[in-house]
Amino acid sequence: MDIITIIAEGKIQEAMREGEFDNLPGRGKPLRLEDLSHVPEDLRAAYTILKNNGILPEEIQLKKDIVTLQELINCCYEEEEKQVLKRKLNEKVLRFEMLMEKRRIKSSSLNQYINKIYKKLGAF
Repeated sequence: MDIITIIAEGKIQEAMREGEFDNLPGRGKPLRLEDLSHVPEDLRAAYTILKNNGILPEEIQLKKDIVTLQELINCCYEEEEKQVLKRKLNEKVLRFEMLMEKRRIKSSSLNQYINKIYKKLGAF
């Protein structure tokens, strides 16, 4: 064992003796492990960090916005409001297409991952 491992283990044991781990959220409950097998291996760490912080990649957020705007347009009865929503929708679609053009991805596994995300969002 190296010195850092020994120090860390000592700190953990001390915290346990002082009861610092007794009131942690989820104590006594099984861990909820997520299946990341559908995420390419080199993207798993980034995916987990983004997800834990409530951040979506821009293209996914745009796709969600597009779906929401389409639903709003379908439910809208006022023509003026409908035009405003259509303009916003066109801006989002254009931004999405520009972003995807920049990020043309050649990796088939990454494309499969993106398609699965879109399907989960109900976009396709």
